[in-house]
Amino acid sequence: MTIWEMLAVFAAGIGAGTINTIVGSGTLITFPVLLATGLPPVTATVSNALGLIPGSVSGAIGYRAELAGQRPRVLRLAVAAAIGGLCGAVLLTVLPPTAFETIVPVLVALALVLVVLQPRITRAVQRRRDRDGRTATPGDRGGPLLFAGLLLASVYGGYFTAAQGIVYLSLMGILLDDTLQRLNAAKNVLAAVVNSVAALFFVFAAHFDWTAVALIAVGSTIGGQLGARIGRRLPPQVLRVLIVVIGSAAILQLLTR
Repeated sequence: MTIWEMLAVFAAGIGAGTINTIVGSGTLITFPVLLATGLPPVTATVSNALGLIPGSVSGAIGYRAELAGQRPRVLRLAVAAAIGGLCGAVLLTVLPPTAFETIVPVLVALALVLVVLQPRITRAVQRRRDRDGRTATPGDRGGPLLFAGLLLASVYGGYFTAAQGIVYLSLMGILLDDTLQRLNAAKNVLAAVVNSVAALFFVFAAHFDWTAVALIAVGSTIGGQLGARIGRRLPPQVLRVLIVVIGSAAILQLLTR
């Protein structure tokens, strides 16, 4: 890499770490930049996954206040994230690079619809709970449906990672009775689990570029802290609009690249 390419990758890492912590889809910044430096698609994907681990951890730390009381929920869902992330990483090494990309725009679009409809669906679920005499608490775990949904989303996350945070937020927003900020905090931990498990597999089974990994790692760590400071101040309505805007941009980029 030239010095200018290295600076571009570093800047992309900061941007990706920031956006991943707030919403997700940071890979849509780093991946094109890595391709522009001449890295093959699979090598770029693997290098990106390795480099984003510190950013995911940094973002999770930045949201530690919102993680209070979520340990049982997060530990349970982390099992799904770990299994799915490993499966996705394995698929990346054995399937053609375009295998999943054909369904990614549809998946992201569905997630965005769920994010938009989440307040209405949540109210409908709450009315049903009231009629049935049941109550929900912020510690609710979401049941088998959420576990299965996050498992599948994590398979995709281990394969490509773009917009997986949006899918996580849409699933948890529908199936859990909690604030969007607390769900975002849980999302950051789950993303860190997926990236870490996938990266551990890649270290032994795939080729990657150490320079790209190091630059994205440092940049995403900085971005993770920036994202936590910005994201934690956003009202739920603003955060939801931001999710839709970034997700729509993700769909457009995936369809046109």
